Order: sequence, then structure tokens, then C-alpha cells
Amino acid sequence: MMTYEETVTYLYNCAPPFQQVGGAAYKEGLSTTLALDNHLGNPHRKYRTIHVAGTNGKGSTSHTIAAVLQASGYKVGLYTSPHLIDFRERMRVNGIPAPQEYIVDFVERHKAFFEPLQPSFFELTTAMAFNYFAEQEVDVAVIEVGLGGRLDCTNIIKPDLCVITNISKDHTQFLGNTLRDIAGEKAGIIKSGIPVVIGETTPETKPVFSAKATEVDAPIIFAEDEMELRDATPCGNGFEYDTKEYGTLHGELGGFCQEKNANTILAAIRQLKSMGYHIDIESLRKGFTNITALTGLMGRWQKISEHPMTVCDAGHNIGGIEYIVRQLQTQECDTLRIVFGMVSDKDITAVLAMMPKSAVYYFTQASIQRAMPSAELQEKASTFGLIGDHYPNVKAALEAARADSGANDFIFVGGSCFIVADLLATL
Repeated sequence: MMTYEETVTYLYNCAPPFQQVGGAAYKEGLSTTLALDNHLGNPHRKYRTIHVAGTNGKGSTSHTIAAVLQASGYKVGLYTSPHLIDFRERMRVNGIPAPQEYIVDFVERHKAFFEPLQPSFFELTTAMAFNYFAEQEVDVAVIEVGLGGRLDCTNIIKPDLCVITNISKDHTQFLGNTLRDIAGEKAGIIKSGIPVVIGETTPETKPVFSAKATEVDAPIIFAEDEMELRDATPCGNGFEYDTKEYGTLHGELGGFCQEKNANTILAAIRQLKSMGYHIDIESLRKGFTNITALTGLMGRWQKISEHPMTVCDAGHNIGGIEYIVRQLQTQECDTLRIVFGMVSDKDITAVLAMMPKSAVYYFTQASIQRAMPSAELQEKASTFGLIGDHYPNVKAALEAARADSGANDFIFVGGSCFIVADLLATL
């Protein structure tokens, strides 16, 4: 029998993950997923589910909803991607990653069936997670969409609630070049009679969601109209939220994007309560305050160290970086230093155009095939007035930034979730 490390290597070689090879890993359609699901006895039908899609914020939203449900006494499965350090992060029950033995055993038992199917890495991982949650007899699983929605292999579930956080331009090679096209793909998770909460809209996307909900007769709730969140005030590394229904809540997660996420989450919680989920105010408070402890979330405006203050964030596309730049501009420091890398298939030009020109940059690259070489990124960035040296890896770039820093400087590490993954793996 293979060891855990050998099993993960086998999975990567058998079906390379999107995070490593990009578009070559993407497989359209649900036929393989359905074949795997039938082979395993349709495990996703054995527990309730909540389905979360969106360009940005779906990870924070999924983790927070899971934390609130855990605090309410439910046994909660949580399926997210990509992982940052360990493959098992993708499938957790009450915050605890699946054991190594489960991964090894699943592959040993089922590879004779799935090898001829040639599933994608995400198809295989989704089947593995759905099966794990059934074995663990979870009450409910929060399922984060991998890419898009309509053809994503998580879309075989029949959830209690759908949530679509927002739409911005990402993965345009698969989902379309306009916000309208991308919204159409994300709206593919909307199902007959199942309520859907839409977090944020634009004039381009709102009609798409409304039309799909009408077509399939799904109740649609726009969180922006509900306005469960009245105000958000930065507090420590998180926020104090003034809410319509629950008074003051402390939100543990930092980052300006969390204000929009919180309003979406509160609208979703209201829907779950109306369906009979038992969520009281104390559970809600506990969930919002203890997200990382309850679910193991990492890489969301996460403080790494002080003196100099060092923060990382996994935001990696136009919508995500926009919030990060706004936040960086509010930091009071002597010098802003940015350890930065991106993957080649993102809209690098649009992101570089947004980045603060006053910062000192340490260009680097993640340890994946899709990473843009740091020297090439440095050259592109210089055309936008972003100046700095390039480094072969995140560890070297961070060491250089720290060596150059005074106690009152601020170091930000980001540009890609894989940069953050490499950072966390070295700490």
C-alpha cells in the first residue's frame, strides 16, 4: 500500500491539479462526476448541503457559514479549494482535515474504477470529499464551487441554499470575457425551488441572476437590498459589525472585502433560519469571532508577524486585488514593502496597473508551473512604475524585505494564493 505522500503524488501525476497546470486540468461537463458518484452510491444525498459560488469571497463566506453552523451544534463538512499547505485541507469535518489514512484507503479501494475514467484532479477530489462527508455522517456540508458553477462538478448536489458572492473577471478563458457571461456560468448553480442569495451585483449581472431564478422558479434574495449589515468598523485585525437583527458582532477576519462578505453571510443565515436551522445569536457571535479556530481558514489578511508588521492575503484577481490595494493605502507606516508574484494566466496587466507605485517591490514566483517567472514580472511591473528586485522564491523575497525594513515598515505578501501557500509552508 502507498504511503500518504506517495498517494498525493499519485493523484498529482494521475490527474494534475488546475493549480499546477492551469487550463489543461479543466474538464467541462458532469458525466465523469456522475459516474464517480454512482459508483460510490451517491454519497452527497446522505446529508444536507449549502452551495457557494462567486469570483471572490466564496472561501471566506463558506468558512464563516461553516463556523456559525459548527457553533450551533451541527456536524459540518466543508469542501474548499485550492489547499495552501496540505491536500487534506480541501475536506474538513468540524474544521479537522480528513485523515491521511482516508485518502490512502480511498485511492487504493477505487483506483481500479476511476483510472479508466481519467477524471480531472478536481472531479476525483470532489468525489473523495462527498464520500468522506457521508462516511462521517455530517449533518450538513458547505460546498464551495471550484470554477464557474454550471459545469462545475460540485453542481450535482441539491442544496438547501445557494449563495453567489459576486462576479468579477477571472478564468475568462473558460467562463467568458464579460461580467454578463461569467454571471451566466455562476448562475448555473441556481436550481428549481431552492433559494439563492446573491451577495453583490452590477447593472450587468443582476438581470442575469433574476432571469435564471425566474426561469427555474427559485426564490432570489439580493443581500444588497436586505442590508442586514448597517456598518463595519475596523477593530484590531478584524471588524465590529453593526447589524440589523443581531446588534454588534465581532468579525475575526480582516480585509476590506469582509464587509461585503458579512452582509452576504447574514442574508444567508437569515434564509437558513427560515428553513428551520437552529442558529441563535450566541452561536452566530461565536462563529464570526472564531472562524480560523473552528474551520482552519488561512490566508485572509492574515498577520504573520509584527515589527515590521507583516500580512499576507490570497486575493489574486482584479476584484480581490482592488480591495487589497485600498487597504494598503490606509496603512500607516514608514515604507510599504510588497512581496509579490502572480500566475501567468491571470490579467496581470490590469492588476499591475492598480498596485501602489510608492511601495518597494520584491518580485518572486510560487513553486508551481503556472507561476510567472519573477524576472519577467519585474520587467512588466517596471512599465507601470513599480520598482524592485526579483527573487527566485517567496522565502528569499521575504528575507530581503525583512532585512531592508525598519520596525515601522509594513510588509505585504500576496498576488496569488500560491505565493501565500509557499509563505505559510516556510513558516
